[in-house]
Amino acid sequence: MTDFKETIFALASGAGISGIAVVRISGAGAFDALKLLSQSPRPKARVAVVRNLVDPISAARLDKALVLAFEGPASFTGEDSVELHLHGGPSVIAGVLGALAAIKGLRPADPGEFSRRAFENGKLDLTEAEGLNDLIHAQTAAQRAQALAQLDGGLKDLYEGWRAQLMRHLAHLEADIDFPDEDLPDGVAGAVLPNILRLKEDLTQYLVDGRRGEALRDGFRIVILGEPNAGKSTLLNALAKSDVAIVSDEEGTTRDVIEVALDLAGFPVRLLDTAGLREGEGQIEQEGIRRALKRADDADLKLVLVRSDTWPNIAEASRALLDERSFLVITQTDRLERQGSMFHVKHADLPSGLAGYAAISAKTDGGLDPLFEQLSAHVSGAMAPREVPSLTRIRHRAALEEATEHLARFEENAGMDAVLAAEDVRMAARAIGRITGRVGVEDMLDIVFGDFCIGK
Repeated sequence: MTDFKETIFALASGAGISGIAVVRISGAGAFDALKLLSQSPRPKARVAVVRNLVDPISAARLDKALVLAFEGPASFTGEDSVELHLHGGPSVIAGVLGALAAIKGLRPADPGEFSRRAFENGKLDLTEAEGLNDLIHAQTAAQRAQALAQLDGGLKDLYEGWRAQLMRHLAHLEADIDFPDEDLPDGVAGAVLPNILRLKEDLTQYLVDGRRGEALRDGFRIVILGEPNAGKSTLLNALAKSDVAIVSDEEGTTRDVIEVALDLAGFPVRLLDTAGLREGEGQIEQEGIRRALKRADDADLKLVLVRSDTWPNIAEASRALLDERSFLVITQTDRLERQGSMFHVKHADLPSGLAGYAAISAKTDGGLDPLFEQLSAHVSGAMAPREVPSLTRIRHRAALEEATEHLARFEENAGMDAVLAAEDVRMAARAIGRITGRVGVEDMLDIVFGDFCIGK
């Protein structure tokens, strides 16, 4: 267990007025701090007791609190820890935190420091720590489910399973290189090659996931695009059910990207309104259009709007955005209805390869419910969980891509240079090990001695 000299403390519950507030203390001085605050011996581990808390310096009474003590390593951080369940008034919290700050050897915790100590003491790996952070920030049911699965070790088990396979193969390769005179099975290096190639294929297929895990964490990005006055801001307000964007008949009202967070079918969505696509008349408008096109490139789904009175003509700037990631949305159909004609979409007029299409009037709510249902179905399909846990961070993806590259080099070196081939496998294992924070050689040595009885 890592030896931390400093004892840390912090408010572990949300700030503000509440019925209960929890202050956490962790480190070698946690129990001594509790004795000073309560003026009584510490309670038995994991037994909740009521204690009067006083300021050790002024002797002023601070609160009547529920107190729990956790002996390390059987605690969240792996250290001796204390939880003070206080009444959640600001004065109570400030008084207790101030009293703790005055105790020698204690200091306020840095952001994430309790979780970092849990990782350092082997209570969490990096993926579980990330899952805990995601759970705290989860805003939708799907985010909560993914975070809980990661906190429970779903990603860790997957990544460690791959790493364990590589370490086993590496041990065999190293044994074949370093102990040629031992009674090792024949053809070890040749037997390893197909197994590593299968693992490389598993990694490659895993990475082809549409980035659904990352999108679930950060929000599925839906960008609204189109010419000025196509109804982009009106549609944003209608989908958000709030007047978050200024709506005007004046062209170029939206100059920057406006973003709204939505919960769509239990999944997080980032809905973005952008500047109208036209030849900008000034530097500010041109910058707004540049940003709109950049968001279109990064979007998970594009809603490309075309006014009904111009349909089926589509401006070239809008047509260039239509692809398999696009919904074509024909807007302002109410204007045609007032002229006595009903709007009808002819399939022959629709560009091919679209993700979907709709005809709407945000003013009368016509067509909005079917569009909302289509969007919900599309987002649900794009972000539905797979049989294996989805990777949730760019650093995971980068490490797995690096591992795949090393395994590709292994395939090239396997028949030419056994030492380089073994190094490729070692580097692939290290890349995966960085995801969980578990990088070393001890596991490989255990496998070598266990499988081949080296040095008998």
